[in-house]
Amino acid sequence: MMKRFSEKYILTDQMEWENLGGGVSRKFLGYDNQIMMVQVKFEKGAEGAPHQHFHTQTTYVAAGKFEFEIDGVKQIVSAGDGVYMEPNLMHSAVCLEEGMLIDVFAPVREDFLDGSGVSYFGDKEA
Repeated sequence: MMKRFSEKYILTDQMEWENLGGGVSRKFLGYDNQIMMVQVKFEKGAEGAPHQHFHTQTTYVAAGKFEFEIDGVKQIVSAGDGVYMEPNLMHSAVCLEEGMLIDVFAPVREDFLDGSGVSYFGDKEA
């Protein structure tokens, strides 16, 4: 695995949102080979389609309201709540009120950095 890492300070007001399609955009907030943090903005009604990956994922709901489904169990979460997804569990999310998530993945999502991953949002092609 090639060594990858972000800048030490990530100033989000100086970054453009990456449009993922379907009302979802993101910014990378920091990463190296071991971990990655991503800010994800959702319009109301936007969805993260059901998917799974080998990464551990934890998510902080920074704003809005979402319905998550993890391994067949649904839960509504709001600003201030957290979500934990074990590796390889099927999961999805629907944005019920315009919102913002902070996703943390371990190890780094190489597919996000090199564009090889399948899009879980809207119409963007991998």
